[in-house]
Amino acid sequence: MPLFKEFEIGTHGLAAIWKMEEPEAFFSEGAGITSDIKHEKRRMEFIGGRFLLKLLQKDFPLHNIRKDEHDKPRIDNNDLYFSISHSWPYVAAVVDTHNEAGIDIQTWHPNILRIQHKFLSPTEQLLFPNEQLVTLAWCAKEAAYKWNGRRGVDFIEHLPIIHFDDQAVNKNITINLQSIQGSKKVFTENSITTDFACSYITKCE
Repeated sequence: MPLFKEFEIGTHGLAAIWKMEEPEAFFSEGAGITSDIKHEKRRMEFIGGRFLLKLLQKDFPLHNIRKDEHDKPRIDNNDLYFSISHSWPYVAAVVDTHNEAGIDIQTWHPNILRIQHKFLSPTEQLLFPNEQLVTLAWCAKEAAYKWNGRRGVDFIEHLPIIHFDDQAVNKNITINLQSIQGSKKVFTENSITTDFACSYITKCE
C-alpha cells in the first residue's frame, strides 16, 4: 500500500499523498465508484483522487460532488471542503471540515522552464532559478487558484508571490491573491522530493 505521506493541515485539515501502483480495481473498490473516462491514466487519477478522499474521511459523500458556477468541485452546503491534485503516478488530496482547501502536486517535467514566463513574472523568475523551484512556484500558485475557486485568474497578475523562504523546512511561499473582493495573503507550505513538488494552503489573511 504505497501511501507516500499523510499529514495535518492546520487544526481541521487532513491531507495525503499516494503513489498509484495498484490495479484500477483496488481504487474502485476502495472508493466504491467506477468511471467511464476512456483514457486509462486519467481514469485511474480520477478514481484514485476519490479513493484518497475516502481514506481521509471515511464517510466522504463522493456521489454528492458537484461543480459550482466557477467549476470548483463542492459538496452540498459545503459540509466538507476538499481539494484533489494528480500528476502520474501520484495523487494528493486534502479534506478540511472548516476551511477552504487547496493542494497541488507536480512531477518533474523539463518543459516547465520553457513556459515559466506564462505564470511567473521576471522578478519571480529570479526567485525560482531552476526546474525544481519553478515547479514548486507553479504548485503554490495552482494550490492558491484551487483554494480561491474563481474563474478569470491570471497567474502573474492575480497571484503574485511576495515571499519565498527557501531555507525554511516547508519552503514557505506567500501569495498576494488579487480578486474583485480585494487582496488576501495566502500562505503555502511546500515540499520537494526526488519525484515531485507539492504545495498546499495553510491559511489566509
